[in-house]
Amino acid sequence: MKQRTLGASGLEVSALGLGCMGMSAAYGPPADRADMISLIRHAVDVGVTFFDTAEAYGPFTNEVLVGDALAPVRDRVVIATKFGFDIDLETGARTGGTNSRPEHIRAVAEAALKRLRTDVIDLFYQHRVDPAVPIEDVAGAVGDLVRAGKVRHFGLSEAGVGTIRRAHAVFPVTAVQSEFSLWWRAPLVDLLPTLADLGIGFVPFSPLGAGFLTGKIDAKTEFDASDFRRLVPRFSPEARAANAGLVDLVRAIAARKSATPAQVALAWVLAQAPWIVPIPGTTKRHRLDENLGAVDLSLDAADLAEMERTLTAIPMVGDRLPEAALKMTGL
Repeated sequence: MKQRTLGASGLEVSALGLGCMGMSAAYGPPADRADMISLIRHAVDVGVTFFDTAEAYGPFTNEVLVGDALAPVRDRVVIATKFGFDIDLETGARTGGTNSRPEHIRAVAEAALKRLRTDVIDLFYQHRVDPAVPIEDVAGAVGDLVRAGKVRHFGLSEAGVGTIRRAHAVFPVTAVQSEFSLWWRAPLVDLLPTLADLGIGFVPFSPLGAGFLTGKIDAKTEFDASDFRRLVPRFSPEARAANAGLVDLVRAIAARKSATPAQVALAWVLAQAPWIVPIPGTTKRHRLDENLGAVDLSLDAADLAEMERTLTAIPMVGDRLPEAALKMTGL
């Protein structure tokens, strides 16, 4: 497996990571626990070293799953988890709001260490910016955890460029995680130039457009009642039909490259900068293996230029998140 370094931090990980959220939450009922442990360990066997989870996934159950799966190979992997939502650490009850008070950050770290069965968190993200807590206080709290040996690196998720700069001035930000794909290219405008300027790595989630770019979803697809995509405007049947041209694009490139649409979509993300490490999620071994094939798929300048010309002619229909969730991003 090829390796990449997240910005100037020196944190080296596999060029493609594994997002573990969907194993426990968001995309329908939780997958079979034994199967997911097997899948995570298979990922390690084939060279994946970067695994993403969060206290909010479950809550808590995904961290426990990831911790149990990776405990036998802990010295070979990098585990990223997150704090920042207002979740009761005893009951798992949540208000839906944010909580990045320094004392809460410390408590979340201690709880995550136990669930992950480790003595250090490799990468600790603020899951969403908390408008009630200055980002300088958040960065200081995580910096204290780093100095205490309980965290190795500090990250931010879905933060705006102003917040990133303020945080980085207090304690170095190793990585920023945000949505990025052929279906959501807004980070190209301000976020990626900022990260390049500061030497911060980028970890895109939903690099396959929450499954849409695989070509397996169309206007007729029915989602489970517990699947968050039922609430997402761009996954309405009308939006899916309107955005079908994007899938046609990746299919055409895939056919020419003897690849799959998913591999083309991931290769496009990887081609944007050498310090980008996407974390596509899956619950299926064959999809994991398929995704990893993107690391060796080369899109040359002509391919990328062709894709850019076509993309600019395709109007994207539908917001990427429900309105309430969008209000928590880019702060």
